[in-house]
Amino acid sequence: MQSREKNNGQAMADAGDEKVMDVSNLGVAFGDQVVLKDVSFQLNKKENLVVLGKSGSGKSVLIKCIVGLIRPDHGSINIFGNEVQGLNLKELNAIRRRIGFLFQSAALYDSMSVRENLTFPLLRMKEKIKTKEMNARIEEVLENVGLADAIDKMPSQLSGGMRKRIGLARTLVPGPDIILYDEPTTGLDPVTSGEISGLINEIREKYHTSSLIITHDMACARMTSDRMLLLQDGEFHTGGTYDELSASTDEDVHAFFV
Repeated sequence: MQSREKNNGQAMADAGDEKVMDVSNLGVAFGDQVVLKDVSFQLNKKENLVVLGKSGSGKSVLIKCIVGLIRPDHGSINIFGNEVQGLNLKELNAIRRRIGFLFQSAALYDSMSVRENLTFPLLRMKEKIKTKEMNARIEEVLENVGLADAIDKMPSQLSGGMRKRIGLARTLVPGPDIILYDEPTTGLDPVTSGEISGLINEIREKYHTSSLIITHDMACARMTSDRMLLLQDGEFHTGGTYDELSASTDEDVHAFFV
């Protein structure tokens, strides 16, 4: 058995960094199938943390646990100082409003225009927003993803890359503190993938977000990551920076870089 380069994925940034998320000893099983076992990691403020893993390694289950869609069998998830498992529905929804989720498919409503897609999450916010402010927010995020002129188009009129950008704009418009990216470049050509990866970095700088990026796209990982963790067989095999992992002699790590 090969030794783990960082114990249980704890490739930590500087000790003084402010944590926005702390996951400890997380375990999930569906019947006899163990999906996650004793997963632990921290996400720091304004950090881009990439989680690598093959299909079926538990990446999607991890995200669903974070937003409370799946209840883990054991372990804890602490977000903004709150233990997610101990929250009632009202408290959980308050946490969820501070977390943005970019779905792999962008998940736009096909019957709604771009403007309506971006208005929808604002209408669901607890704080009432005036129409003028709502329009200003929508125009700002569309400008920041480079699609201000698409505001009145329908999703069917957009390319795959444009749909992904609009999905990102919709994620941004409520003003999240954390963004969860689920395979943000899947299905895109290399040029468009590079543009989306660049946007992830730009958004972090403009909106001061912390990001958990689930991907197996090494070009995206290289461009966006401050740290990387490799999820394998339901647990973190190793962690480090892109340069550290790319220089690894571990065969399981090296396989991602060839």
